[in-house]
Amino acid sequence: MGAGFNRLNGLTIIQPSQGLAEYLLSDVSEAATAGIVIGYDARHNSQYFAELTAAVFESKNMTVWWYEDTVHTPLVPFAVKTLKTAAGVMITASHNPAQDNGYKVYGSNGCQINSPTDAQIVTSITMNLEPLTWGLKKHSMRKPILADMSSQYFSYLAREVAPAEAEKRSVPFVYTPMHGVGLRYMMSAVEIVGMKEAITVVDQQAQPDPDFPTVRYPNPEEHGALDLAFTTADQNGVTLVLANDPDADRFAIAEKVDNVWRQLTGDQVGVLLAHWLFSLMSPQASPDDVFLASAVSSQMLSHMAQVEGFSFRETLTGFKWLGNVARDMRSQGKRVHFAYEEALGYMFPNLVHDKDGIAAAISFLRACASWGSPWAKLQSLYEKYGYFETVNTYWRSPSIERTLGTFERLRNLQWPFPSRVSNRTVTRWRDLTIGYDSATRENVPDLPTSASSQMITCWLEQSKSDGGIRFTLRSSGTEPKIKSERLEDSLTDENADLRDQYISSAVANNRIQLDKEPYRSLDGSNENGSLMLTSRSRKDLQMFEVKKAPVQDINSSGSVT
Repeated sequence: MGAGFNRLNGLTIIQPSQGLAEYLLSDVSEAATAGIVIGYDARHNSQYFAELTAAVFESKNMTVWWYEDTVHTPLVPFAVKTLKTAAGVMITASHNPAQDNGYKVYGSNGCQINSPTDAQIVTSITMNLEPLTWGLKKHSMRKPILADMSSQYFSYLAREVAPAEAEKRSVPFVYTPMHGVGLRYMMSAVEIVGMKEAITVVDQQAQPDPDFPTVRYPNPEEHGALDLAFTTADQNGVTLVLANDPDADRFAIAEKVDNVWRQLTGDQVGVLLAHWLFSLMSPQASPDDVFLASAVSSQMLSHMAQVEGFSFRETLTGFKWLGNVARDMRSQGKRVHFAYEEALGYMFPNLVHDKDGIAAAISFLRACASWGSPWAKLQSLYEKYGYFETVNTYWRSPSIERTLGTFERLRNLQWPFPSRVSNRTVTRWRDLTIGYDSATRENVPDLPTSASSQMITCWLEQSKSDGGIRFTLRSSGTEPKIKSERLEDSLTDENADLRDQYISSAVANNRIQLDKEPYRSLDGSNENGSLMLTSRSRKDLQMFEVKKAPVQDINSSGSVT
């Protein structure tokens, strides 16, 4: 946020609002009466930006369905679906740093807007740049909806996400909303499903605070973000921690196992939730039952689908893809039960077509009542479906030019792609930016491509100890980051103790840090950092790495050393 056309401020909120309003009025049937849902979180300027947005739509004589207090993000798409509005806008920057804010748009289908709608709206914005109103006066077109939508949302949640046939035993847990809006909605949720007595709240992070004073970044994925929650849990003798990010659309959990706190990855939580929902199906699952995950998520759900007889569908990253694909498949008569992405996002399509941290938390608590220990349940799934591992990290980029330059250097290593990564042969190379896939007919990718986003995925050959490795390098859609997701293939054997000893030793000696990577950047800091892509089976453990240091560490032959 700040002055200028490359920051969020009053002008740069009014301009996209004017463009969106004109697009809706010209392209969406009865948009004026259907109206638009507007919500906001507790960040700096969120309410002000929401008020400006509302004033623009009111000046166009469009009905504004208005959340009159802070909400968690999923309530906006829920209202779009329930009220059948033309669109929705949520003012939030989710888990970004305190100085950020954002403008999130949903289409009339309750999903985040996607191509080609996004480009059409941008065109409309460029044609409507001159501000027509700066007024904040409330208009007769504004309809308050908080009480009604909250009531309906929690009724749907109790019925669709926490069904009556599920175990209702309370599982004690510590909860942190990470200085965001989540506490009010979590308390309502646990009360409705009969778990109010089980929750202990992290006092220092309970109330909304746009400065996020107790964490470096208000993102449960970040190293140290859950430290206060762990302390609170230890003080109260609790072994389960649940967390939301500030707008409560993401969800994280950690469990204390053998006196050590283990934070589950987004993939592990996603697989656990998927399996629990699968276990509630009656009768037995069929190919018409569908579960979704993004292209940077674990392959374990895909393997589970093969074993259990339901269908799995992979999409591009982001819930604008997961949500829209889920709706498309439902229109084809499929039953879409669940979707997830490794970045702590979980979608329950019967409720909303976007990630929902409150729904995920309630679903997980109900599942824990049946499982006991989620960590123990995860180990049992590994025994049945094979051991899968992911290692995610990121580097902060100082500029768009540096990000683009990094990916161009990768593309220029060797034509049409590098032959080896460390000591392994590249078996497949997919570049969704330029539209290339070495494994398909005519090298055209099966997934959609986009020249405006960077995403390269590489498959590496199998070894004696694993079924192969896949990793993806991509630019973040919301932050100045280059992300890396390393995904294994199925590993099944019996020596779990050897694997666990190896991981513990590696972490202790700083050889691998899983999801607790330190701050990294592409501007020369932390030059010794490297991404450890670790192949871990339970019999024969091997390691190799891709160094993240300057690009010259990628040699001229095309091998990444």
